[in-house]
Amino acid sequence: MTSGSGIQIPSRLPLLLTHEGVLLPGSTVRFSVDSPRNMHLVSHRLLKGTSLKSTIIGVIPNTRDPEHDTDDLPSLHKIGTAGIAVQVVGSNWPKPHYTLLITGLCRFSVTSLLKERPFVLAEVEQLDKLEQYTSPAGEGVTAEDGELGELSQKFHQAAIQLLGMLDMSVPVVAKLRRLLDSLPRETLPDVVASMIRTSNKEKLQVLDAVSLEERFKKALPMLTRQIEGLKLLQKTRKISPDTEKRVLSVRKGRVFPVQQLNLDDEDEDDDGDDTTALERKVRGANMTEAALKVCLKELRRLKKMPQSMPEYALTRNYLDLMVELPWNKSTKDCLDIRAARTLLDNDHYAMDKLKRRVLEYLAVRQLKTSLKGPILCFVGPPGVGKTSVGRSIARTLGREFHRIALGGVCDQSDIRGHRRTYVGSMPGRIINGLKTVGVNNPVFLLDEVDKLGKSLQGDPAAALLEVLDPEQNHSFTDHYLNVAFDLSQVLFIATANATATIPPALLDRMEVLQVPGYTQEEKVEIAHRHLIPNQLEQHGLTPQQLQIPQNTTTDIIGRYTREAGVRSLERKIGAICRAVAVKVAEGHRVPRSDASTPETCSPHLTLSSLPVILFKLTFLSPDHTNYKPSLDRMEGEGQLTLTGQLGDVMKESAHLAISWLRANAKVYKLTNIVGGPDPLEGTDIHLHFPAGAVTKDGPSAGVTIVTCLASLFSGRLVRSDVAMTGEITLRGLVLPVGGIKDKVLAAHRAGVKRIILPKRNEKDLEEIPANVRADLDFVTTKNLDEVLNAAFDGGFTHPQLTSKL
Repeated sequence: MTSGSGIQIPSRLPLLLTHEGVLLPGSTVRFSVDSPRNMHLVSHRLLKGTSLKSTIIGVIPNTRDPEHDTDDLPSLHKIGTAGIAVQVVGSNWPKPHYTLLITGLCRFSVTSLLKERPFVLAEVEQLDKLEQYTSPAGEGVTAEDGELGELSQKFHQAAIQLLGMLDMSVPVVAKLRRLLDSLPRETLPDVVASMIRTSNKEKLQVLDAVSLEERFKKALPMLTRQIEGLKLLQKTRKISPDTEKRVLSVRKGRVFPVQQLNLDDEDEDDDGDDTTALERKVRGANMTEAALKVCLKELRRLKKMPQSMPEYALTRNYLDLMVELPWNKSTKDCLDIRAARTLLDNDHYAMDKLKRRVLEYLAVRQLKTSLKGPILCFVGPPGVGKTSVGRSIARTLGREFHRIALGGVCDQSDIRGHRRTYVGSMPGRIINGLKTVGVNNPVFLLDEVDKLGKSLQGDPAAALLEVLDPEQNHSFTDHYLNVAFDLSQVLFIATANATATIPPALLDRMEVLQVPGYTQEEKVEIAHRHLIPNQLEQHGLTPQQLQIPQNTTTDIIGRYTREAGVRSLERKIGAICRAVAVKVAEGHRVPRSDASTPETCSPHLTLSSLPVILFKLTFLSPDHTNYKPSLDRMEGEGQLTLTGQLGDVMKESAHLAISWLRANAKVYKLTNIVGGPDPLEGTDIHLHFPAGAVTKDGPSAGVTIVTCLASLFSGRLVRSDVAMTGEITLRGLVLPVGGIKDKVLAAHRAGVKRIILPKRNEKDLEEIPANVRADLDFVTTKNLDEVLNAAFDGGFTHPQLTSKL
């Protein structure tokens, strides 16, 4: 197809259907392409073409709502713009798409469609003279051309007036100045309409104006409106034109004053409004000076980016996060100690150490308001309520609560976040938690801190060192934020089952509070205060439909559960509730209290009902005699055999016991199998610890092994009601061990009457409940001589021995 001057566009053009803008001849617009037809056009035509002709495509505005777009070809707009693709950029984020930079050449009309797939190809007719956009200014419309000349002159003068009100230092304004001096006047409506602030609807009207006279009539009111808006702004603000120039802004190749963002057509996109509102939020977030400086820098970059760039979304997400973080927002602590004590007692039974530590913190906060948040670590067996205590502490203080599960975490980025240079980067769990709670002084529960892992991605335990150090966490730097955030007001509570797997440096930063297991009496109280009412509510039952007496609860605890906590107990109570719920659902009615109550419908749970509901007994009545080490000796070569899946430390304790007894065999009159003075001469000994499937280790069995071997070599029986614990040395000293409370409670349940402990563990007896201490006879010992005297009836006949140490 040839125009009047011989410059032509192809008669067959591939068509790009656009939702987001209108391309006018002489303008350059960036389009984001992600629909299947448009993607095929780019990949099959633009990227594979080798000539200039292959880069010319037709751009047709698609008036269909993109939210309701379908695969069917929409009705095409009657007028389009032929353009040349000067740049093609592909990206896979957030989904596969291309970004095209297209410069408009001339108008065309579609005469017929040649094909619809894989992209639209149409027969077109050129409507404009292509060379007018490159001709010298003197060859265009002149004042002698009648009404068209007058319109051209008015438009040119209005454009000059607008330029006089704008800041020439702005690049797009300088470009418009050059275009006014170089292009023919008949091209001005298209060029100016594409550069000033106009809606897509108004641009479509300019595009549809094939007649040059009609085009001037459509574009002139738009230009006049822009001028009047600037004049009105100058009057209302009473500022000079020079000052007004300095408040002008540039968005997507258009010029307009910042204050005029909301005065134009509502169909226009609100990108300018968003960035302005975001800037107000940034300045109103009360963030630190360093953070504000970074945010303003990122905001300036954001204003210069087109929305189609992947980095636009990344920068916007970063700024949104910075605005949402609680830089200076906090909750007021509830410092009423009496109310706090009542709340803690209502939520949890026992746990006196933990409650006392919380009340101490509240007392100090009353005296000193700027106290840093303590860093506590609750260490204890599963099911004793470590996590729920943390939630109760938050309620007591009136603070927000957030739990961070650390079990299995093996990447330091989970704590510190990812650097923003990575695809899919995000802040760490600490910063995310602060964003979630919305305040800077919450209670953070770091659950299962002893189960942190380590991998090629770093050591999360090392990343926690800064978080849990009161001297450093006032300036914690997340990799994603890259600015310091103050964590000093956060109350950190970590939980763990054991301290052995916690790195020493991390453990040193925390105040460790041991949470021991519950006694049987405490479990009964917890069951009737908390577990049973909770399970009744969860299963839709009332106290009239199910009543569990205390003796039944005691039987459940002793015969169906064996744990330090109460999780299994809660599950057993839940099983009972389900069995009763079945009865209720089948139509069995619980009679009134004054009526005769059939046994099958009784609301009282009896001991005889337990085997029916809970099936077979999980644990038989404890018999401690079945779990004592067993010994045997036979003729042999003096070898010691140890079985029962023992660890290295326990095996060493056995060898220590043999060596000490052989060294003191004459004193204690110990003999071998044939009565010789050396207990091992011609004798083999087999020492077995029951429950062979259970791994056993530790130094606590040292005194027990010595006592058993002394009984074997002397032929005397140990008291049947005695239990003991303690580490031994080669010189016969008895050293302290841990877990005294748990061991004593287990011995008490087994019916033991006398307990032998190391002298240096005497202080641990304060943790034993008074009723348990009253039932037991405690013997504290410094050496093995005292142990043997306490373990055998009437003592162990020998002269008193003293250690050389």
